[in-house]
Amino acid sequence: MITLKHILVAIDFSEPSDAALTYARALARAFNATLHVVHVVGQVSSAVYGAEAYTVAVPGLQRDIEDGARAQLAECLADNDQHPLPTRRVLLTSDAPAAAIVDYAGRERIDLIVTGTHGRGGVAHLLMGSVAEQVVRTAPCPVLTVRHPEHEFVTADALVAVARA
Repeated sequence: MITLKHILVAIDFSEPSDAALTYARALARAFNATLHVVHVVGQVSSAVYGAEAYTVAVPGLQRDIEDGARAQLAECLADNDQHPLPTRRVLLTSDAPAAAIVDYAGRERIDLIVTGTHGRGGVAHLLMGSVAEQVVRTAPCPVLTVRHPEHEFVTADALVAVARA
């Protein structure tokens, strides 16, 4: 039997990650698992180059970006359910999002990672790579990737039935 106690969903506030969050919520409800909602923010200091950079403003800018991400996390997790899921909101700071997600999954003994994928192909994939692909290749547990628009397995009726169970 499959036991899922900790499910991680990696979100970047895009449509594919919204779809991944829907799947992760449904799975967490079905397995009565804790949902770890992880967002990775890049390091602003590593993006500032040149002698003319305003390094004094960087800590404030980093804090503002992280505060904005926290607010977005809270907004996407606003749940009006009578039986809210046990949820951990996690904000990581790293220039390597896939590695940060995989490291967190290993530390927290995550049983399943759910992530959205943009489904880029060809040159766009070669130039930008894929965080989802890197997570799939290096994760210490199974990974479910979700595209948007996706094949709709999770329906409103199914979510209501799981919530009542």
